[in-house]
Amino acid sequence: MCAVTDCVWVFPSITIRPMWIVCLNCWLRRGPRFPSNLLPLMTADSSPSKPLIVAIDGPAASGKSSVAELLAQHLGVPFLNSGAMYRAVALACRRASVDLDDPRAAGEVAAGLELDFDSSGALLVGGEILDVGGEGVGELASRVAQHAPVRNAMVARQRILGRRHGCVAEGRDIGTVVFPEAPLKVFLMASPGVRAMRRAEQEGHPERASEYEEELRERDRRDRERSIAPLRPAVGALELNSDDLTLEQVVASILGAL
Repeated sequence: MCAVTDCVWVFPSITIRPMWIVCLNCWLRRGPRFPSNLLPLMTADSSPSKPLIVAIDGPAASGKSSVAELLAQHLGVPFLNSGAMYRAVALACRRASVDLDDPRAAGEVAAGLELDFDSSGALLVGGEILDVGGEGVGELASRVAQHAPVRNAMVARQRILGRRHGCVAEGRDIGTVVFPEAPLKVFLMASPGVRAMRRAEQEGHPERASEYEEELRERDRRDRERSIAPLRPAVGALELNSDDLTLEQVVASILGAL
């Protein structure tokens, strides 16, 4: 019921001031009770808002997951880790003895996976949390991610998950393919050397920084040159280089752009 009349709401109520709550039906039937310049505000806010989606893309080990997870906490929306989804496909293929370089077989595995995320951003496969970490899994994921059947299955699932409640999604084609309509698209960069040092410290093997850098350069080349959804900034994306920025500074820059 309307706060100032006894009619039934036709549209969602709109708060103009704490004591002024009206419905559009009353406005149209009884004539304006407030200054006429308030009408545009009422009509503009009367339609339900779309779930917020922020798309974050970038090369391997650029900090996308850490940034996306912290940003999602600030915004109160789910964190969608697309990289974890491709790792899950790679692990499922390996466990089923499916050739990772067979597009059709890998696509069938991808289409059959029941993937979701819990409130913390942990990947669920069939309702159970799956650990998709581990050395070498990222390289396996990069191989299956080149196949159109795999990407089609993953993109369809990502859109369902992201549009359900909104999200901060990270990956390599989020802003270009998955959510090109996202109001904010970010391309997060860092030099191969910096990314290698960060990964080496994270893995607890600082002596392997040079080895990691070679792997990352090869991964970058493969991601940029693949024929399907190559790695590149989306049109209009906010491009950030995190070489000299902390995690909190990167997140603050993104929040400032919203």
